Amino acid sequence: MRLGIFSDTHANYEALSAVLEAYRKERIDVYYCLGDTVGYGGSPNECADLVRKISRKTILGNHDAAVAGRMDYSYYYEAARHALDAHASMLSPENTAWLKSLTYMEKLPDIGVDLCHGSPVRLEEFEYIFAPEQARECLPMYGELGHITLIGHSHLCKVFALTPTTVEELPAVDFTLDSNRKYIVSVGSVGQPRDYDNRASYTIYDSDAKRFEFRRVEYDIESAAEKVLRAKLERNFAHRLYIGV
Repeated sequence: MRLGIFSDTHANYEALSAVLEAYRKERIDVYYCLGDTVGYGGSPNECADLVRKISRKTILGNHDAAVAGRMDYSYYYEAARHALDAHASMLSPENTAWLKSLTYMEKLPDIGVDLCHGSPVRLEEFEYIFAPEQARECLPMYGELGHITLIGHSHLCKVFALTPTTVEELPAVDFTLDSNRKYIVSVGSVGQPRDYDNRASYTIYDSDAKRFEFRRVEYDIESAAEKVLRAKLERNFAHRLYIGV
C-alpha cells in the first residue's frame, strides 16, 4: 500500500493544491494528514474542505486544537493568537465540528505505522521532535512504537532511527526501513516550510517495500501571501513563505 502523508498545511490553499496535484502522479492508495490544517494562512475553510475530502484520517494539531477551543493558547505570541481567533470566526460550522472530532493519534498496526502531530510521549502537549535528545525521550516506550512513527509540528524534514537504547539522526532523504530499528520521521510542512526551502513538503510511504520518500513541489507563493495580507493577518506570515522559514 502506498500512503500519502502530509502535515502543517496552515491554511495555505495554493501549497495544498500543488501537493495534491503532485500526488496524482504517485499512485497513492490512501492519504493521511498529520494536523495543523489551520493557522497562519489565508484559506482555512478551503484547506479544511480539501483535507476532509481526501484524507482517510486527520490527526489533531495544536493550531487545530486552538481554533476548535480544545486548548488554551493564551501563551502564544500575539500575531499567532490573532490568526487563530480569526480562523475560529471564519470556519464553517462543519469544519469547526470536524476539528473538534480529530484524535491525537492513529495507529495502523497491520503495516506498523503510528501517526501523530508532535511527540508520541505526551500527545496532548504537542512537544517537538527535531533533535536526537527529543527523540531519545521516546526510548522508554520503544516497545509501544510502530515500525515507523510519522509526525509533523516542527515544519522540518527529519529522520531518527531508534533501537531500544540508542537514537541516531539520519539524513532526511529517501530510505528503506531496517527491520532491526524503529523510526521517527518528521514529514515537513505543506504550507509553511521552515528549512529555507520554500517549496511545499509532502511524503510517501510504501508499506510493502518499507520505503519512505520525501518530496517537494513549487507553488504559487505570491497568491498565498496575498491572501494572508487580505485577511489582515501578520505580514510576516506572508513574507516568510518566500524564504521558507
